[in-house]
Amino acid sequence: MKQIFSGLLLSAMMLAFGGCEKEQADLIYDRSYIDEIKQTRKEFSTFLSRNYIPGGNIAIAKDNKIIYSEGMGFASTELEVQMTRENKLRIGDVSELFTSIIYLKLVEEGVLEPDSTVQHYLEYYPETNLRLAIKHLPYHTSGIRKEDSEENDRGGLNISIQKGLESFMYDELTSPPGWYEEVSMFNPNLLGAVMEKATNKKFPQLLKEYLTDTLNLTNTVVDNPSARIKGRSEFYSQNMLGQIVNAPFRDARYKAPSKGILSNAEDLVKLGMAVLESNYFSDDFRENIFKPCELYGNYKSKMANGWLLTFDKKGREVNASSGSVTGGGAAILIYPEEKLVLACAINLTLGNDIPLFEIADHFLQDPGMDEQEK
Repeated sequence: MKQIFSGLLLSAMMLAFGGCEKEQADLIYDRSYIDEIKQTRKEFSTFLSRNYIPGGNIAIAKDNKIIYSEGMGFASTELEVQMTRENKLRIGDVSELFTSIIYLKLVEEGVLEPDSTVQHYLEYYPETNLRLAIKHLPYHTSGIRKEDSEENDRGGLNISIQKGLESFMYDELTSPPGWYEEVSMFNPNLLGAVMEKATNKKFPQLLKEYLTDTLNLTNTVVDNPSARIKGRSEFYSQNMLGQIVNAPFRDARYKAPSKGILSNAEDLVKLGMAVLESNYFSDDFRENIFKPCELYGNYKSKMANGWLLTFDKKGREVNASSGSVTGGGAAILIYPEEKLVLACAINLTLGNDIPLFEIADHFLQDPGMDEQEK
């Protein structure tokens, strides 16, 4: 049955492209990249079908312009609702990018001082055995322990970000702040709590004021299971037999800064474009957002403000983020020199890497090159 569903899904996706216009409600594409987009479409639809993912959306921008955006598959299999490019999905750890950008803006405005301690902003936070400055939180160099599997998938109901700190704030640091990198969702969650206290505003309000309203990210919000959110996809997981089932109920508001944001590929691409080009961000901001920090032993961090600092197989600089959460997952790549941004999001708990690097290769050549030139 899965093989039949996969074949039908792939066939439907490929047939739909033949009669599309340049821009529709569910599709945007730039004709000068038509061959590259066809290849991308085939690869992404194959990824969905092979992994039995009900649906997802994908978007690509080049030279500060969206050249492709589309939803594929289903936002709801039960209701047979097609996925669109505007559907909102759970983006997991990619949520941290929004938190870090708000943090850098608050630093720029003088609201936050990176060298100040967590306790300076949160009077109730216990004294740590070593001085914990907030500058270590967006780099995951705080020494705060990593969450365990139960904490990672906990479905707290109507728990605030402040209250959510209780699961780790009484634990001693595992290493001196600034020495090592260890990715933990507790770092952005704590940073979100600091930002709330420093501004006297809740995280969803900060997200709206500093990013979604300003950058016109119309499909990015904190996931709230109690609210009616237009365009929110259904969420799916696989059971022990590999069958697609509805994902278990989760209320992730207490970890919104790390994993609890809804968004989609097009909004993630808009965010990436803004980081590269928008006047909303200063030169100092751009210098700092992808800047590694110094670690113990004269090592450089491999992450900065939620971004993985890496290179592709041809040695090109890439800034990336990806993540999974119950019922969803997402990824974004930025090639800063080439001004290329790619992103996608899906509505199944992410089990395999999304093939964005392979898709990026199609757009790292000049459009219109023949096969011999490629």
